[in-house]
Amino acid sequence: MAKDNSGAEHILWFKEIGIEDVPIVGGKNASLGEMYQSLTSKGINIPNGFAITANAYFFFLDKAGIRSEIRKLMDGLDITDNHNLEQRGSSIRKLILSKDLPAELEAKITASYDELSEFVGVPNTDVAVRSSATAEDLPNASFAGQQETFLNIRGHKALLQACKACIASLFTNRAIAYRENNGFDHFEVGLSVCIQKMVRSDLASSGVIFSIDTESGFDRTVFITGSWGLGENIVQGNVNPDEFYVYKPTLYEPGCRPIISRKLGAKQFRMIYAKDSSKHSVKNIRTQKQDRLRFCVSDDEVLKLAKWTVEIEKHYTDKRQKYTPMDIEWAKDGRNNELYIVQARPETIHSQADKSKIRTYEMKEKYSADDVLATGQSVGSSIASGRAHVILDVTNIDEFKEGEVLITDMTDPDWAPIMKKARAIVTNRGGRTCHAAIISRELGVPCVVGCQFATERIPNGDIVTVDCSGGETGHVIHGERQFTLHETDVTKIPTIKTKPMLILGNPDLAFDLSFTPAQGVGLVRMEFMIMNHIKAHPLALLNMGKLDVKEKLAIKKLTQGYDSPSEFFISHLAEGIACIAAAFHPHDVILRFSDFKTNEYSNLLGGKYFEPEEDNPMLGWRGASRYYDPKYKPGFALECAAVKRVRETFGLKNLIVMIPFIRTVGEAKNVIDTMAEFGLKQGENGLEVYGMCEIPSNVILAEQFLDILDGFSIGSNDLTQLILGIDRDSELVSRLYDERDAAVKTMIKQVVEIAKKKNKYIGICGQAPSDHPELCDFLVDIGISSISVSSDRLLQTILRIAEREKQLSAMS
Repeated sequence: MAKDNSGAEHILWFKEIGIEDVPIVGGKNASLGEMYQSLTSKGINIPNGFAITANAYFFFLDKAGIRSEIRKLMDGLDITDNHNLEQRGSSIRKLILSKDLPAELEAKITASYDELSEFVGVPNTDVAVRSSATAEDLPNASFAGQQETFLNIRGHKALLQACKACIASLFTNRAIAYRENNGFDHFEVGLSVCIQKMVRSDLASSGVIFSIDTESGFDRTVFITGSWGLGENIVQGNVNPDEFYVYKPTLYEPGCRPIISRKLGAKQFRMIYAKDSSKHSVKNIRTQKQDRLRFCVSDDEVLKLAKWTVEIEKHYTDKRQKYTPMDIEWAKDGRNNELYIVQARPETIHSQADKSKIRTYEMKEKYSADDVLATGQSVGSSIASGRAHVILDVTNIDEFKEGEVLITDMTDPDWAPIMKKARAIVTNRGGRTCHAAIISRELGVPCVVGCQFATERIPNGDIVTVDCSGGETGHVIHGERQFTLHETDVTKIPTIKTKPMLILGNPDLAFDLSFTPAQGVGLVRMEFMIMNHIKAHPLALLNMGKLDVKEKLAIKKLTQGYDSPSEFFISHLAEGIACIAAAFHPHDVILRFSDFKTNEYSNLLGGKYFEPEEDNPMLGWRGASRYYDPKYKPGFALECAAVKRVRETFGLKNLIVMIPFIRTVGEAKNVIDTMAEFGLKQGENGLEVYGMCEIPSNVILAEQFLDILDGFSIGSNDLTQLILGIDRDSELVSRLYDERDAAVKTMIKQVVEIAKKKNKYIGICGQAPSDHPELCDFLVDIGISSISVSSDRLLQTILRIAEREKQLSAMS
């Protein structure tokens, strides 16, 4: 029940407050009280505490007689003038700090602190003292980080000093500017102070959780970050944290453990309690190497945090009667090894976004590795160019000009006045939940964090382009580059009978592409993940003894943090596949087993020891012929293990597997038998096995192939070159290569008719339907099940299909 805002309560315990009490205890305290009252009974640990109310704040201002002085100091405020802002903010803070808290208020605060110490059984217990503004952590506005937080505060004197510092922090430069920019009245916003029992995460770990993906807004995952020590390092961007994605829909299914992605962060620093003799209550130390090379939480703990997050999101959604994704802070106590939730607030970026529009950015021309000045984690998916301005100290922010690209080590709220002027933001440190990432999302500008050496490698004053359009990795490129912005209104996409599906290899793009009108993925290229994420030949990982010293060291570095090299392969591959399967669930996602040619396999780390030299790799040892061959069979076992994990451990049974380049019916049987040997049994738990239809024998013997396989996907590239006898890579005969040739179309029609007769899936994956509209019409005419294209051709393909289906309907 909401408290009477006109009342005189100066202290309220978490058990006495709820989310309705924002006007008197601020967003942070109201949320803690809401969770303490409603969620501790569900097993979610919330450390106890109390709020010094906004009534107490206004009481202090009145008793000290400083309201009118503050108003005078605010007259003539100009937040675009950093000197003006700094002068006024500093004067107000000094004024507040020069006044004593009223004696009766001090007595209430210290008595409540003593009561909390008795409750936890620790005299002079350690507490966190946090600011909680009455306009903070609202569903449509976030004041996160605008006011101060003090950790490991003990004793009456330190507590009262911290409380007064929190009150003064309502007038930090960043808080003043934020209220001005967001239309909040400085004298209507009150300041409540949160006093909460500390969780000893200095002895363990802590982090930040979002109940949606922070970049795309994909709402079926929980995104968890973590690092060793107290959590301020992640928020401040001091460290690159560990990252985990957990898939919500299968989280509670028996036997499922859907951690569909995990990335080991550098975790450079660890914030711990300072010694009693220190001037500061906490300090940063370098993280020991063995801790940097392991995850800071176990899988069980990740899953527990994910379940808590789902419960918290559900509670706030029910409370508001509107979907409410959440931004949560967690901590693990190193003494009792228990997990705790220490803060929760509504997410304010994607929850406010217009879901009817899809905006995608695309570089007009490719750039080489030599053009890239720095790489890191991308925030957002946009592209921007501007003049690089390297600033290492916040005292120099006055030099920054509108439209420049900010290059710095890290940011905190003191950088806010210039961040809104930036065309893009690049930092050496930080992860996707750090301050720079949060603010760039609010501003809608591209940001690349965790670049490590951006301030050294990006020349000050040069024109650069910041590209966040390619997925998880963001690039800072030399020079101004041209790009295209595509905007799609999904409400105007026509409904069609022929399924539009995607061709996809990069898992980093999956969550963004989930918002497109694609009805699944018709071709997932496994080899893209092996080449770009795993980088090592599977047999090299299984036979380290055959490698030279340099390659052994490279693989050891790649696989650090994993139990074995083979587990590294299985885990990376499974997680890449899972991100795509999760993004499009429950639609079908068709995964093609690895289809490298021997010369491509040889280029993988350690590959030269396991691949023969072939005169014509295109027609050599590739696809199905490798999987049951004793020379590659152990590598195929790793691929099968990854698929098994996706379907069984992660619960993503929408994943269908597909065998490429099957030359004979017998070969199809051999591969299916080999899969069963490795635990992938066709038909078990709904597992379907498709084949690529890309060899003339697949069409000629389609009846027999489809007696074994559950469907076919036409690979128009290989099928065309083999029907016409053309090496598509040869310039001498490339003019004859044409998927529209009558021979090719005859065979495509033939296999489609056979598949339909046998009631089997039949689709096509290749650029031909999008490159040649008349071929798209032909495929619709013969009744193909699905057409898969790259994401940049999806919309035009859908519109073409819709037009052709409309014409056919009119003719019938």
